[in-house]
Amino acid sequence: MPHGDITHIDIPVADQERAKAFYSTLFGWQIAAPPGFEDYPMWQAPNKISGGGLAPRSDGFTQPRSYVEVDSIDDTLRLVKAHGGTVAIEKSPISDTSWWAIFTDPDGNTIGLYEGTTDSGAEG
Repeated sequence: MPHGDITHIDIPVADQERAKAFYSTLFGWQIAAPPGFEDYPMWQAPNKISGGGLAPRSDGFTQPRSYVEVDSIDDTLRLVKAHGGTVAIEKSPISDTSWWAIFTDPDGNTIGLYEGTTDSGAEG
């Protein structure tokens, strides 16, 4: 996906089995955990483009979070800081060829960043 496209949406859940049954019934999403990500079931919409994960709910993660594909997380985080945002989670690896990070914009919204390719099928 090109720089700036929304590539993935994480939905925080307390009970993964309940969430898998709910969303697959409601929207017809295909939900499965790819190899290497057994505790992180991934959903894919019928259009085979939209997708994301059912991630464990936590104190700091209570609302769905969109991830935007970028050419460089490092460059994007520099721009975030320069324009009044803050880094919530620094750049972290997903695989040998992909990374993620989280920032908070000046209004308090948290947005994810994604860079790279994920051969395991973990990208949305």
